This record gives sequence, C-alpha cells and structure tokens, in this order.
Amino acid sequence: MPINPDAVGAVGEESEISWTAKDSMLYALGVGAGASDPTGFELEFTTENTRDVPQRVLPTQAVVLGRGGMPDYGDFNLAALLHGDQHIELHRELPAAGSALAQSRVAAIYDKVKAALVVLETSVRSHEGEPLWTSRAGLFISGEGGWGGDRGPSSTWKQPDRAPDHVAGYDTRTDQALLYRLNGDRNPLHSDPSFSALAGFDTPILHGLCTFGVTGRALLHTLCDSDPARFASMGGRFKAPVLPGQRLDVRMWVDGQTTVFQTCVGDRVVFDAGVFTTR
Repeated sequence: MPINPDAVGAVGEESEISWTAKDSMLYALGVGAGASDPTGFELEFTTENTRDVPQRVLPTQAVVLGRGGMPDYGDFNLAALLHGDQHIELHRELPAAGSALAQSRVAAIYDKVKAALVVLETSVRSHEGEPLWTSRAGLFISGEGGWGGDRGPSSTWKQPDRAPDHVAGYDTRTDQALLYRLNGDRNPLHSDPSFSALAGFDTPILHGLCTFGVTGRALLHTLCDSDPARFASMGGRFKAPVLPGQRLDVRMWVDGQTTVFQTCVGDRVVFDAGVFTTR
C-alpha cells in the first residue's frame, strides 16, 4: 500500500540503544573533529585517555544513536525517499558511553501534492525515565502526495538583513564519507561511484547528516565555548549536496540565546533555515 495518512500518531516499539566510548570517538572523527589539529584542538572528543582531558561527546551524535522500532506509515519505494530536514533537542549533555530507551512516532504526514512529507519524532530517555534527547526528521517521499491532505505549515525563517555575526567552518576530507559511513549509514550513494552515477552524481556525495555534524561543530565551538552542556537545540533543512573535500562555512546571526544560520559551500547554501539555541 502507499503512504497511509491515517498513520499520524502511530508509535513504534520502545527499544534499548547503546553506545561506547569508541563509538563516540568514531563519530567525532567522522564529522571532522581533530583534522585541523590532531594533538590539540578537540582532543576531548577524539581521545579517551589524554591526561587531564576527560572524554566528551559532540551533541549531534544523537542523530546516529538509534531511534527504536519504526512505526508503520505505509509502503513506498525507498529510492523515492529524501531526508528533507533534521532537528535535535538535547535535554542534557550526552555521556561518552551509555544506554537508553528510544521510541519513535509519526508526528505528522503532509500532502505536498507531488510528494508526501513524513515527520518522524524520536524521544530518548534514561532507564530511570530522565529525558535525554528528542530528534525530528522530515522525510520527503516523491510520488506519494496528492490525496488532498494538509499541506503543512509554511516556513517563517528569514535570513537577517545584515552581515553574519560569525562565520566559521571547516574543510572536509576527500575520504570523509568513507569514514562517516562507519557510524552506520552504508548507503552506496556515499561510497560507490557506479551507484552515485545512477543517481546523477559524478562522484559519491557526503552524507547529509555528516554536513549536519560538521555544522554542529562550528556552532558548538563558536557559540558555546566548545562546551556541549550549553548546546540546547539545532535544526534546519537540507538544500543541496556536498562533495567530500569541500569546505563548509556556517554563517550565524545571533539574537540572544537563539541563532539563525546557513551552511554554505562557497556562495551555495547546502543547509538552510537553521535555528540553534544555547543554554
């Protein structure tokens, strides 16, 4: 059957997720931590045994730690799915290693006429019931719209009419996708040249969530003094593909504890409508 609009509110089975100190270091390396200064900057994220430097976790790692059992919202061609947007809210700093309980639900399904937009929300709590993080992903599924349903809310995000307050970014490595895929996303679009060619790309592209993670590093170091405990929430829309080896620059406009941002490759926006909050 196609996408089922009546699946809104469907809840998947709550299940345990876990991660190790090694997983946390691998994620950090996967989003470029330590590349510019392997023995200095970001050692708290890339090592676990550096003298007087306790290991910490990049907050965006929440997107790869699991989301519990998936609720049923219909059947569709996986090749038609596009990760449209991603948001995370951290209720506390993530530990370097641990376990938790995750549960996902279908938060909304919108009719975009030529596509359906499925919003999946995952809530993660400790075994004692303490909220840890909440993530929300918008999935565009082409060919599944047109049933006459709610189109969904319009975006109210606007780029401020002034120069950015900060611009910070990092060069990605030419092998960045090969490293990032070890966090769990083995889609050959990011590693197999013949597969990426079928999708219309001359070379494998970088994972969108890797762009998300590199962006999160820039926001963390620029706006939170590199302190993950101050990282409250981050979200926005994926707009254009990134090739491994390209530089990602994050343009930030600050208004108190809220910052709007864009991530760019040169003048091309690749992650748009960004909103970030600090504690």
